[in-house]
Amino acid sequence: MDLGEVITAMVTPFSNNYDLDLDSCFNLMEYLIKNNSDGILLSGTTGESPTLSDKEKIKLFELGVKNFKDKVKIIAGTGSNDTRHSIELSKEAEKVGVDALLLVTPYYNKPLQFGLYKHFEAIASEVKIPVILYNVPSRTSCNISSETCIELSKINNICGVKEASGNFKQISEIIRGTDNNFLVYSGNDGDTLPILSLGGNGVISVASHIVGREIKKMISYFKNGNNREAAKLNNYLLDIFYGIFIVTNPIPIKESLNLKGIEVGPTRLPLTSMDKNQLERLKEILLKYNIINQDT
Repeated sequence: MDLGEVITAMVTPFSNNYDLDLDSCFNLMEYLIKNNSDGILLSGTTGESPTLSDKEKIKLFELGVKNFKDKVKIIAGTGSNDTRHSIELSKEAEKVGVDALLLVTPYYNKPLQFGLYKHFEAIASEVKIPVILYNVPSRTSCNISSETCIELSKINNICGVKEASGNFKQISEIIRGTDNNFLVYSGNDGDTLPILSLGGNGVISVASHIVGREIKKMISYFKNGNNREAAKLNNYLLDIFYGIFIVTNPIPIKESLNLKGIEVGPTRLPLTSMDKNQLERLKEILLKYNIINQDT
């Protein structure tokens, strides 16, 4: 299945009293589609999935499917560290009509590689839609090895992996050991171009909230053989790619959107706002790229 090259891991807009703001969610999805997102991931890490109830997640999935499925791929984050819970939520998301699922590596439990295989196998066997694995050891303290990922790729509806390990040897091994139709996405904006050079497909991005057109252009340059322009654009965007992670994601990207005039509200506890110095550093980066103006 072609899920596109630029998938935005969308923030979840909240009202000032921290309730789910579906009107702002709708507006944000419209904005992302206009700015070259091929897919939208709902209820991922950037969407503050740990603080969303299952009911809220289903509302998000329904909103995306009802209003935007004909324009963009809708991907549902349904993974957790409880296999049975992940199965239940994945089946609900499939009923809603999402295009694919993203399943994060189980966190805190720290399963063995065989446990990881059985976890993802169990979920994939209960749904018919495509499944993307999400490997982010910095968040989960658990890495999906290349060997395990390759074995999982043999399961019919496991179609790809979001790789945020930063381990390029491992990523190369996955690309070498899987079929050509297995999709390998960068899970870190700064890793996108290197992963493309290894044979990757694209990026599941945070930065695409504010530089989606530029990321799409960089990928197009590379895939059309214009490596010099791709590298130039990648290098130009580096301060954005890393600047939006000066504190824990999604705090800076939510602040960036709010400063840009796209209302997404606050983060939910335990995430809090940046301090004054951190906010000034972020504003300097956004000003450099003309994302906000001097009066913001």
